Amino acid sequence: MKTLDKIPTGKMQRAGKLLSTGAKVGVNYLKYYGDKITKNEEEAKDNLNKNNAEDIYDGLKELKGSALKVAQMLSMEKNILPAAYVEKFSLSQFQVPPLSAPLVSKIFKNYFGKRPTELFDEFNPNSSNAASIGQVHKAMKDGKELAVKIQYPGVSESISSDLAMVKPIAMKMFNIKGKNSEQYFKEVEDKLLEETDYKLEIEQSLEIKELCKPLPSIAFPDYYPELSNDKIITMDWMHGKHLSEFCKEKKDPELAKNVGQALWDFYMFQIHHLRKVHADPHPGNFLVSGAGKLIAIDFGCMKTIPEDFYKPYFELSVRENLENKNFFDQKLLELEIIRTDDSAEERQFFTEIFHELLFLFTTPFQNETFDFSDQKFFSDIANLGQKYAKNTQMKGRNANRGSRHFIYMNRTFFGLYNLMHDIGSTEIKINHYKEFI
Repeated sequence: MKTLDKIPTGKMQRAGKLLSTGAKVGVNYLKYYGDKITKNEEEAKDNLNKNNAEDIYDGLKELKGSALKVAQMLSMEKNILPAAYVEKFSLSQFQVPPLSAPLVSKIFKNYFGKRPTELFDEFNPNSSNAASIGQVHKAMKDGKELAVKIQYPGVSESISSDLAMVKPIAMKMFNIKGKNSEQYFKEVEDKLLEETDYKLEIEQSLEIKELCKPLPSIAFPDYYPELSNDKIITMDWMHGKHLSEFCKEKKDPELAKNVGQALWDFYMFQIHHLRKVHADPHPGNFLVSGAGKLIAIDFGCMKTIPEDFYKPYFELSVRENLENKNFFDQKLLELEIIRTDDSAEERQFFTEIFHELLFLFTTPFQNETFDFSDQKFFSDIANLGQKYAKNTQMKGRNANRGSRHFIYMNRTFFGLYNLMHDIGSTEIKINHYKEFI
């Protein structure tokens, strides 16, 4: 794979790259209008999505950082984006052009005052995995196999300017109006900044590892603060298959069930017991060991769940609460889905939408066990998403609804559901995590 000797770090350089990418997308639309004359609409649209996904991804992978992180986040939205985007953007999880060996050596010199060969007994200058914010190298020291994660130059410094550039596009895509929109972008910016603070990531990793000791089916690496700093993390090298690779294989149903149960227990234990959660559930953050044990390897994105959000959020997972109109209306107010300045028409419109969404989305919580391999459940979610995407009544309304905490909580559940489905998880015990509290 081609390596990079430099990454655009200046605001003008990054803006220029985004503008050139935008120009390519414009050309793709011209081709699309031509294709509509000679081909059917579906084929023309498929070609447009494929070309746009490729050009957008090619532009973002050279920028890395928050721009590529957004692509990674979108790759988990399988029920929203066309398949071409999901397929291409999913490469941002751990398959992007890595930094060259000379640039890696320079980064070590800048942050440690030493080259990697001076710190480790052995150091592979070629990365094993490269993702949106950093890349991983294999090393050896004192007989231990180590994974060394190196942050790309300029990532944290460019987050605010990157988000400012994509904000107008995001507002248009998701029908977000100016009023009250800033809280959502601030939430994303704060979380991205946290992900670039590697000292914080080590603290979070060690904390979660300690707190999750009661869970028997998940493992974590050890971390080495003396070989880490703001931009470099050194941890144990964990042996296993990336979860995405595991999902693609024909596997024993019992093994899939056990891995799925471990993943579900891990998330429910965090959410309901710790009131914080690993809010980046994509397959690049998990491995499956040869013994079938789940391994969690990245804790850069952790979301603390305030009690005044947690309580109403999960009260609405109870069906009798959904059917109690007065109770339901009160919880929608507490969660900022309905606002005091809404008209009677707006109140009714959004109440009906969120009742339907919550009724479907909380289906797994209604029984002792749930089959996440059930295609109908995921088809229903996709169909509901398409239904509201095409709803003409949404246009012209201020559709950015809900507390800012929804952004990462909903992202967590969408990502978790998709991972559970990809694993082929059947007969998952929904409240099994309680055995470890």
